This record gives sequence, structure tokens and C-alpha cells, in this order.
Amino acid sequence: MLGFGPEMIFGIPGLIIALTIHEYAHARVATYCGDFTPRMQGRLTLNPLTHIDPWGLIMLFLFRFGWARPVMVNPRNFRNMRRDDILVSVAGPVSNILMALIAGILGALIYKMGYMESWLYQIIWMTIIYNVNFAIFNMIPIPPLDGSRILINILPYEMARQYAQIERYSMAIFIGFILLANTHILGSILTFFTMPIIGLIRIIMMMIIGVG
Repeated sequence: MLGFGPEMIFGIPGLIIALTIHEYAHARVATYCGDFTPRMQGRLTLNPLTHIDPWGLIMLFLFRFGWARPVMVNPRNFRNMRRDDILVSVAGPVSNILMALIAGILGALIYKMGYMESWLYQIIWMTIIYNVNFAIFNMIPIPPLDGSRILINILPYEMARQYAQIERYSMAIFIGFILLANTHILGSILTFFTMPIIGLIRIIMMMIIGVG
């Protein structure tokens, strides 16, 4: 989560990258699966201004919980509605994990070539952390997060129908996340899942650098 120290400044590039790549992945996979709604909305771009929600970014700095502009999709346009809805939903978190891995490899290569400055190291490391955190957070199976779309598509019909009723409480859930973001509860839960992934990326970086 963001704080108001130097890490906030170093984290801004990583945060923007995480939000942008996440929404772009949703748009790209949705288009590949047959829904051209994201293309018509101009979301098939890596331009951060297209994906960043100003209010979501402000809320992130104020309350440590924010959002990007969600990519609108129409599952009825998918070739296989259930399968493709899962693919589109999982695309965002997977893209963040891949971005974290790419950042780690890039950072290790730069360090090995002797060009690593402390500020650049901080930016790369925060990029890894934010991407992994964003991936895991979005896999929480609670609306409107990606995990909820994945779960609703793998549940039996009757269970999925009942589960879908949770969406009516999205605003209350949203407020709950804001409150949790300012405690150690949400951070502790995320850390349990993010640390193994970040640790693996660290190991890969050390192998590239030649430390081990």
C-alpha cells in the first residue's frame, strides 16, 4: 500500500504500470475472444491516460485504496461465454505477475551491467511489489474484483446465481475495502500470498546477477 514517504514517489511509476497493463490485458484478451467493445472504447492502448481514473488515483493516495477505469466487455460477444469470461478476468492478474517478472529480470540485467542507481532500484522494486499486490488483490473472489468473475463462471448454475446476488452490495464492499486498506488486516492477508511470488522473483534476479 502507499504511504506518504519517499516510497510513494518511487512507487508512482510502478503503480501506473500496474494499473495500465492490467486493464490493457483485459481489453486485449476480450477483443481476442470476440468482443470488440474495448476496441470501440479505445482501450487497446498502453497509454496510461486511457486507463487511469483520476478519482481512483486520488483515492489511492488518500485512503490507500483506489481503482483504474474498468474495461467494459459484453460477454454475449464471446465465442464461448463462460470460458472466455474466465480468460478475460484472469488476464489482468496474470499480466501483472508477468510484468513483475519482467521488471525483476530487467532490474537484474541492469544491475549486472553496473548501471543500477539507488533510485532506479527503488522504482524497479516498487514496480515488482505493486504488480504482484495488484494481481493477488484482484483475485479476491468478491465483486467487483476479477476473482468474482472467475468464481461465478466455475460454480454450478444455482450456486452462481445466488453468488451473483452479492453484487448488489458492491458499494458496501467498496467502503469496507477502504476501511481495511488503512489497517494492517488487508496488508497481512495480501502479504501471505504475495511474499512467495516476490521471493521467487528475487531468486530469479539473484540467479541472473550470479549471487546464490
